[in-house]
Amino acid sequence: MKKLLVLTGAGMSAESGFSTFRDCDGLWNRYRVEDVATPEGFRRDPELVLDFYNGLRRQLMEAEPCQGHRLVAELEKEYEVTVVTQNVDNLHERAGSSRVIHLHGELMKATSSLSPEDPRYIQQLDPERCEIHMGDKAKDNSQLRPFIVWFGEPVPRMEEAILAAHETGIFLIIGTSLNVYPAAGLVHYVRPGTPVFLIDPKPVTVQHASDCTHIVKGASEGMKEFISLLKK
Repeated sequence: MKKLLVLTGAGMSAESGFSTFRDCDGLWNRYRVEDVATPEGFRRDPELVLDFYNGLRRQLMEAEPCQGHRLVAELEKEYEVTVVTQNVDNLHERAGSSRVIHLHGELMKATSSLSPEDPRYIQQLDPERCEIHMGDKAKDNSQLRPFIVWFGEPVPRMEEAILAAHETGIFLIIGTSLNVYPAAGLVHYVRPGTPVFLIDPKPVTVQHASDCTHIVKGASEGMKEFISLLKK
């Protein structure tokens, strides 16, 4: 099977009604990024941070995968698909995608506040019990925190994503401005001559991609057009 890499950003989750920190409304608009998405913010006021992500999880429980998510999952019938996402929701998995690399963490997981990347301390949260509160402990007896890669923290799965970019035969980008690094740099690792497709209703500059097809549509409508182009 030919390998196909899909990089997704906020535009994909937005179609499911799930807020991102760039949205002009929703939870993020009521908080400063420095207060709820940095290690320093967590040290200053852990209860504020926990409450914020509890609210995001409740919002995620009400969201459903959009048609774009489902169409990405359906590509697995004919391609070896790897999804690299900047989003922290689980909508790709719920739509049926089997290989998803989360660069910025996963909202439905919790981890140790002392060793957040240690797999021994990462735990799945259930939809029925999806909140983290002060006093909830990881297995190393530290306070549980969201399994999110905050600003200023390393992106541990970036090497895995870079390898996928280097090996892919087709690179598809959906709903991202390509302004957030290191994810935006993945296009640099695609082999010369690899076709690159971009789905976004807004103008986006794709550097180091001489063969790029821009589908000027939202995620779901853009995926329909992308699939029709693959069939030609």
